[in-house]
Amino acid sequence: MNHLILCPGSRSSPLALAAGGLAQSGNLKIRTAIDERSAAFLGLGISTCTGKATAIITTSGTAVANLLPAAVEADRSCCPLLFITADRPFRLKNCGANQTVNQEDFLKPVCRYFDQGPTGGAHLFLEEDLYSLVEKSWYFSHEYRGPVHLNLPLEEPLHPSFNHQKEVWSGWTPGSFKCKKLIEKVEEKIHQESSEELPVLDPSLPGIVVVGPWRGAPEELIGFKKALQRWYEISGWPVFADPLSGVSEDQPGLVFNWELLISFGIEIPNDDLQILRLGSMPASRTLENWLLGLNGNKLLITEGDSRYLDPLGLSIQWSKGFSLWLNCFFNKKLNLNKAKVNSLDSYIKTMINYDQRIDVWLDRKIHLHGQLNEPALARWIPRLIPSNLPIMLSASSPIRDWITYSGSETFSRRCFGFRGASGIDGTLSLAMGLASANGQLLLVSGDLALLHDSNGWLFANNESFKLIVVLIDNGGGGIFNQFKLQEIEKGDFQQLFKMPQSVDHCALASSYGIQYRQVSCLEDLPVSLEWAIASERSVLIRVCTNSHHDSILRENLRNDLTNYLSYISKNGVIDSF
Repeated sequence: MNHLILCPGSRSSPLALAAGGLAQSGNLKIRTAIDERSAAFLGLGISTCTGKATAIITTSGTAVANLLPAAVEADRSCCPLLFITADRPFRLKNCGANQTVNQEDFLKPVCRYFDQGPTGGAHLFLEEDLYSLVEKSWYFSHEYRGPVHLNLPLEEPLHPSFNHQKEVWSGWTPGSFKCKKLIEKVEEKIHQESSEELPVLDPSLPGIVVVGPWRGAPEELIGFKKALQRWYEISGWPVFADPLSGVSEDQPGLVFNWELLISFGIEIPNDDLQILRLGSMPASRTLENWLLGLNGNKLLITEGDSRYLDPLGLSIQWSKGFSLWLNCFFNKKLNLNKAKVNSLDSYIKTMINYDQRIDVWLDRKIHLHGQLNEPALARWIPRLIPSNLPIMLSASSPIRDWITYSGSETFSRRCFGFRGASGIDGTLSLAMGLASANGQLLLVSGDLALLHDSNGWLFANNESFKLIVVLIDNGGGGIFNQFKLQEIEKGDFQQLFKMPQSVDHCALASSYGIQYRQVSCLEDLPVSLEWAIASERSVLIRVCTNSHHDSILRENLRNDLTNYLSYISKNGVIDSF
């Protein structure tokens, strides 16, 4: 373990002293946080980048309850995370003792593994039991990629004297308490061909690859992308990739504007088009509706997550990872029709042709001047920042606009987002964790999401990393304008859904010591981003948009594009499928 986040408390004092000593010896990077909920999301961001569990230490009581939102997201996004919570010994349970609750039950439903120390206090641990607990915790958090909760009852005295502390540390050397059986990876993943029947698709027939948000280990992403390129070589299938997929812009067959293509109503060779889905579903209702209309075979492959991840209920699922599936596919020496690429050439070229024309059309329609709007931000931000600067997209509108309008530039960098539970909780702290591990990051967030996690700003001034926050302030929950709710008989739409808050985000950020800039029009965006990138500290860029106007703009863009594509198709500019 390399990273630990410590939250304040009295019952957790022994754990805090141990963490401080380990950090001083150079074995551990320690951060402190006053808000347990924010701390847990910070740890989740760090673990997402490093692939190794970050530990969060808290005291007892409601502190543990604050860990649940991040635990839920870690569970659904398959990210290793280790919660170590201090508790009262059993003698103080269920008798009205101060700050004593049933905290051992709070996180169980979403954790890969739960265990606790001796009910009389952690000082009663037998050596072999302690080693077993450590091994199991590390194993389950990484082999099954998710949260683990260790609840440690601690008996008083909790605050050892200086001489006692000195005595303990003088007898300690790095590695002296290392588990005898514990190795960096408790069990290497040995990929063997499954005894189960391998679900297959026919690469000689038409198909589409749909790649959702990446939920595998960071070190496995390179192999995944190589496997995707290999599949394209034998199938020639176009690739529809989510911005959060980790797919690179040089992926052959990558269709950048796939959502607008299927929204237009692309014709396909037949309704038996095969679908290879990799990972969870992208945040596109248009895609879901399109898939419902196809009768071909559908295969869903996940990276070790055995939970069924097809909300449409149409796919056969294989959960051992795409790279292994492809290796098994070749090992079975299936009869591959090498002539199939020629038969698909027209189909693929026509789709790519449409995609390129949509790209040019979007550049003409979505300008970098005039009134600020969310489609323009999704279109231009990836083009105005360095290609190696990663982006985090918050839930709600940003991820959906990036899918639709960002085009090729999004795939020139790694994009992050937390679509496991798809909540706005912890947005800023998650971005802080990602930036802490990456060194630099740009977060695109809505105003309610940023306000909900404003304590995340506390991490900004104690680290060497730099986070650029682009705040889309549309006066509340702008996405609800896309409900197409015609009228409410009783009640107020603003109050019930949008919930605008009278908060000055710039003043709020300033109170945390964060520098900011206000962007008044799209012409100001390039220079503001340049300022932010040149800054040596975390900064805020606030852009104000009108969610009602943006909702109309999105609808007009789709209608105009449909008319444009229909025209060029009818006039033979692009051959029909």
